[in-house]
Amino acid sequence: MIGRLILTYPEAARRSGMFFMLALVTAAIYGLGVSPDWIRHMLPTSSEWLKANPALGQLLSAAMIALIAAMNWEALRQLPRRLQVVAVWIELFALLMLFFYSFDLSFAFIAKKIGFLISQGVLTTLFISVISIFIATVIALAGAIAKLSRNGVLYGLATFYTSLFRGLPLLMQIYIIYLGLPQVGYVIGAVPAGILALSLCYGAYMTEIFRAGIESIPRGQTEGAFALGLSPSQTMGLVVLPQAMRVIIPPTGNQFIAMLKDSSLVSVVGVWELMYLARTQGQTEFRHIEMLITASMIYWVLSVCLEYLQSRIEARFGRFNVR
Repeated sequence: MIGRLILTYPEAARRSGMFFMLALVTAAIYGLGVSPDWIRHMLPTSSEWLKANPALGQLLSAAMIALIAAMNWEALRQLPRRLQVVAVWIELFALLMLFFYSFDLSFAFIAKKIGFLISQGVLTTLFISVISIFIATVIALAGAIAKLSRNGVLYGLATFYTSLFRGLPLLMQIYIIYLGLPQVGYVIGAVPAGILALSLCYGAYMTEIFRAGIESIPRGQTEGAFALGLSPSQTMGLVVLPQAMRVIIPPTGNQFIAMLKDSSLVSVVGVWELMYLARTQGQTEFRHIEMLITASMIYWVLSVCLEYLQSRIEARFGRFNVR
């Protein structure tokens, strides 16, 4: 019966669905405990009524926010897809900045410290991340080949390595390398310890990515390469890996972005990277939130740059799959 009504009166059904969703969103916003203070700022004459009716004021605030969101949704639907994406980014970024502005930040303090955060913290973070990414990629390629090998020794080494370093928290690995190696007679600095821990940890995860990418190539490609007289190393480098990169790059790019953020964990051993400086510089004038928000925005910008680089690499390798 309901299905027949929907088919008979599609416009009425659409409007009923919209009202239902509007009520649902209003209830969700009300449940979150939204404050009606913004109404008081926009309409000062409503202050007395809002004080006398706090529950109704909260419900009215939730309903108005839901209505504004619905109107914004309908307005965005009228735009072309590319403009929709741009508009959504602009709106969400504006809301994020408004949220940060509500913290009563000291922009003068941020302006005074941001140069040092970039010149010292960002450069150290990038230095650690780039070297770790390179070493992890080499480890992952070697580990993937070992896991695909018929040699039991190589397979055992690779499986033990991936199981161990995927099973331990990264923070624990940093502490074990930095504090444990000196007890066996090998003193290692904070930066090399951080690089080693990141490389070993992410190399273990990326080993499985490389293995899956290599296995995605049909066996006929390898057999054809052998038939042409190519050696196993030539087959891997010239035939298998170039095709496997289409599968490997997307998850590997995600690992690179995750590594960039996880590099903040090396701050626990005193490395002057971005997170460490954000904490220490914020302590000087008890402006912790200013430095943490600034560091967060810098991490975000770096991640966006990596996402763009990943998309370009994906497009480059993806064009070889076009028929």
